[in-house]
Amino acid sequence: MELWELAAREQIRDTLAQYSHSGDAFRLHELAAAFCEDGVLAIRGSDDVVGRAAIIERLGGRADVDDDSTRNARRSSQRADATPMIVRHDVTNIRFESLARDEAVVASYFTVFTQIGLDHHGRYRDQLVPVGDRWLIARRSVSVDWRAPDSIYS
Repeated sequence: MELWELAAREQIRDTLAQYSHSGDAFRLHELAAAFCEDGVLAIRGSDDVVGRAAIIERLGGRADVDDDSTRNARRSSQRADATPMIVRHDVTNIRFESLARDEAVVASYFTVFTQIGLDHHGRYRDQLVPVGDRWLIARRSVSVDWRAPDSIYS
């Protein structure tokens, strides 16, 4: 294995973690920054979402509003029983299906825990490309394999 490949793998893992950590904290601008400017979020059963602004809006935010305002609005619309909103993505079994200097294809599993407990789980398939000194998501395909009957996600 060459040094560039080791560096690329770690940069890609960091991008995948950026997506999950940012999403869990509802920092949607930071989450969207894990994508290329024209990146695609493809959720099975939904139309593809193209571009950072559209990704932010699809995930419940507004591209023209900063993340602090978005998080505050989300907190104020918590469930009627005042249960705090908790979201934790656990991403596992990250597998590099292919890695070249100009593109990587990565598959992984995700499990999401919320205030109800196990909320849903599924698979990511990501295509990443180098942009400057980072690797960014060009396309993320999301397949939800199971969802709890009382999932907070529709």
